Amino acid sequence: MKKIILSSLVLALVMLSCNQKNKDEKAAEEKVVVKTETQFSCPMHPEITGKEGDVCSECGMELEAVKKGAESEDTKVDIAEVSPEVKASVSTDAIINAYLKIKNALANDNEKEATAAAKEFEKAVTETKTANIDSKLLTKYLNSTDSAKKQAALIVKNDGKMDQQRMYFAVLSKDISTLISTFGSSQHLYQDYCPMYNEGKSGYWISEFKGIKNPYYGSEMLECGGMIKEIK
Repeated sequence: MKKIILSSLVLALVMLSCNQKNKDEKAAEEKVVVKTETQFSCPMHPEITGKEGDVCSECGMELEAVKKGAESEDTKVDIAEVSPEVKASVSTDAIINAYLKIKNALANDNEKEATAAAKEFEKAVTETKTANIDSKLLTKYLNSTDSAKKQAALIVKNDGKMDQQRMYFAVLSKDISTLISTFGSSQHLYQDYCPMYNEGKSGYWISEFKGIKNPYYGSEMLECGGMIKEIK
C-alpha cells in the first residue's frame, strides 16, 4: 500500500514538473517572438540592419530599434515599375530636374539657390504638356503637381528661412515620389532616407547620384542617411 501511495506521489510530482517545464518553455518562446518582431538599424545608415546589440559596419554606431510607423503610407511612397506607354504620355524631366536643383541647394545650405530653383520648379510644372495623359491618370498627375507647386511656392515665400524650406521640401519630395511612381522617369534615380529628420517620419528624398548628400541637414550631417531604392 505504501508503495502504491509513494508511486502516486512520484507520478504527481513528475506531472507537475513537466507542466511547469512546458509553461516555462512556452513563456521563453513568447519572449523570443516578441524580440524578433523588433527590427534594429543604424541611425546613420538605415540600410544596415541586425539584432539588438549589433553595431553598424559602416560607422560603428550601435543599432537602434526601428520606430513603428516610420515608413507609413503617409510618409513613404513605394516607387513602382512604370510601363513604357505611361512614361511616353508625359515628360517629367523638367519637373524632376528643377526638384533636384532644390535638393542640391538645400544640401549645400544655400537658401537663395533653393528659392531660385523653386521658382524654376513652378515654371516647369506650368509648362509641362499634359494632353497625352490618360484621363484615368490625369487626376493623379494634377493632384501631385498642384500640391508640389504649393510646396515650391512656400519654399520661395520662406527665402532666408532654411528650416522652413526644408520642411516644405519634405512634402514636395513625397509629391515627386508619387509623380515618379505613376509616370516614371528617363533618368537613373535613387530614393534616399534620413531616419534623424522629423523623428524618421518624413526624411525621404530623390537623388540623381548614389552618394548621400542630405538636404535636411546640409553640412551639419551631410552623409546622414542611406539609399533605400534604386529607380531605373
